[in-house]
Amino acid sequence: MTPESQLVRHAGKLYEKGWMAGTSGNLSVRTEDGIRITPSGKHKGELSVADLVAVSGQGQDPVHSSARPSAEISLHQTIYRNRTEARAVYHVHTVEANVVSQWAKSGNLEMPPLEMLKGFAWKGYDPRPFLPVFANDPDVGAIAGELETYFHCRRGFTLPGFLIRLHGLTVWGDSPDSAFKHIELFDFLFRFMVLSRPFSSGTCS
Repeated sequence: MTPESQLVRHAGKLYEKGWMAGTSGNLSVRTEDGIRITPSGKHKGELSVADLVAVSGQGQDPVHSSARPSAEISLHQTIYRNRTEARAVYHVHTVEANVVSQWAKSGNLEMPPLEMLKGFAWKGYDPRPFLPVFANDPDVGAIAGELETYFHCRRGFTLPGFLIRLHGLTVWGDSPDSAFKHIELFDFLFRFMVLSRPFSSGTCS
């Protein structure tokens, strides 16, 4: 199965889970000559490989397509430019991701030390990792600029994802299957945080 076919299959699964309701969310894979990304305004439960928009690695102009790529293409490009291991980038909207994004007032959301973190290659003796949380902005390029700075400044273990406050979760992986797995792992962590919140002092930093 090609990466593009995997992406389409995952889009259907993510839609069925309610994580890409309506036309929300966007998914992409890296190709030899750029990126293939979901089109703007297209229902993610009804995608085909032919719907994916080819975007040059050098810019935002679609290659041989009348469809518009996702408005968040600049975030995908920033990830691919700074994370050479990234072969797929998935962005979804979940209730729990939006809830926990409000708890990181300083811009960092500390993760609970659950077994699920080992799915990101975290070792139990390492410092507890955190997710960066960026403020939402109608200008997606502004968020991409903050993400670029984060990549340049961050040192040590880094989780393959970030949150946009009251917007959604973005992850990347070395394959479409890996990106899909990362969404599932983060969802488990976020649900745990939401359910345990009334019984703890919180996990925000």
